[in-house]
Order: sequence, then C-alpha cells, then structure tokens
Amino acid sequence: MNKLICLSFLLFCSVSYFNADAQVFQNKELTITQLKDNMWVVETDDNTTMYLVEGTQKAMLIDVGTKTRKLDSIIRLITKKPLVAMITHAHHDHAGNIGYFAEIWLHPADTVLLNRSYKGKVNFVNDGDVFDLGGTQIEVVHMPGHTPGSIVLIDRKAGICYSGDSFGSNHVWMQLKPLTPMQTYLNSCIKMEQLMDGGIKDIYCGHYPYVKKAFDKSYIVSMRELAEGLINGTAPAAEPYAQKVGCQNPMSVTKGEATIVYDPAFVNKEE
Repeated sequence: MNKLICLSFLLFCSVSYFNADAQVFQNKELTITQLKDNMWVVETDDNTTMYLVEGTQKAMLIDVGTKTRKLDSIIRLITKKPLVAMITHAHHDHAGNIGYFAEIWLHPADTVLLNRSYKGKVNFVNDGDVFDLGGTQIEVVHMPGHTPGSIVLIDRKAGICYSGDSFGSNHVWMQLKPLTPMQTYLNSCIKMEQLMDGGIKDIYCGHYPYVKKAFDKSYIVSMRELAEGLINGTAPAAEPYAQKVGCQNPMSVTKGEATIVYDPAFVNKEE
C-alpha cells in the first residue's frame, strides 16, 4: 500500500469517526489536527496556522501559511468539496502560499500588502459578507488594526471566531507599516466584545501553536483595556520589545495574557 493510500485511509478513519484533537496528517512542514467534527487546525513548522472549515456543500481554508509545499494537495486529502481560500490579512506568514490556489478572497484594504506576483483571481470581501458552506455560514467582519484590511471570520451558530492576527496570539503587533491608529484598534476590540456578548465564545487565533487553545472574552477585554490605556495614558508601564521589527524602538504593554506591541511615536495619531 503506497504512502498516499495509507494517508487517505488514516484521514478517512479520523474524519468519519470524529475524535476531538485527533491528529490526521503530519509531515516535516505541518501537522493537521481535527478540533471539531467539521473543523481542522493546520500548524506549520514556522508556527503559522490555517483552519479548514467544511460544510455540506463547500469548504473554507482560512489563511494559507508560508512555505508549505503541495498545500493544495494536502488539503484535498481532507476535503474534496469546492474550496474558498480566505485570507485574514495579507502578511506573508498568512498569505505566502496563495500561489497554490487559482483564486483567493481578502479585504481590499490589504491589497497594498499583497504579493504582486500572484497571477490568480483576487476576490474582495467586505464587512457583513456571508459565505454559505452548506449548514455552516461564515461571516466576514472587518477588524482593522494589525493591518488596514484585517478581518475575522465568524461562525455564529457554532459560537466561533477565526481571528487571524486581528487580536494577536498573546501579542498583537501594531508597530508594522502601514501603521493604523490605536483608536482604530480599540474600536475593533469593542466590536469583538459586542460579538462575544452576542454569542461568540471562542476565538481561534492566527498562531495557534503558541497557545494551543481558543481565547475567551477576557482576552479581548484585556486587549481593549490596554488600547484604552495607551490612548489616555493609563496603560501599565511599557517595556522595550525584544524584536526590532516594524519601527526603530517598538514598545510593549501587557495585561494578563494580552500584549500590545506598538510604535510609541504613533499611539495618539487620529483616524
């Protein structure tokens, strides 16, 4: 029995007889684990994350990672349904593998960050768009801050949010160009809190290997309070951020599990 047949048999057993946190595929570059009966997390060796959500008619791949070879073929071991390749934001660690897909979906505000060598079709999404996968509906919510076009994907029925890097994975980076005003990020935190008050319980972040869990509302509350504190001058004491990424002297503030990394010269810029 060749390797592909063995892998296909393993995936059939894992998918048909659902077992939470069941590993269904692994190679040197990634591991795929089934978290729910129609949802899988793809963790890469560089700690980026993709999520695969399957309905009765279609499937959605949320982000595409960076350097995973034959990603399209690997995803096809899990689902044969028509696939929507959704990009939460256009940073390379989330959109580096778009070349494996004939078309992608992303928010138009992030086209400034998109790899211009991509030859496929770019479809734009906007706040409130809904993708019906068949029994599972995924709603687009614009959450600017980390990037101008950052989005989250909401499954209201399941109470799940797939957040990309909109609220980070313990750390949200707000020091990267193009810089977004802290007030914009604060508004996104408030919007996310309201969604959680309306039934969203779990936030699956864009770098799942670092946390190995879904965040709850307390995480977003901490992020909102940090953003408010940075704007009004009441944030905890800031510390230099170890990585000199995005600006010359990035700083960070922390509350609980939440950290905001920011450019101190840009905190009070208006929207």
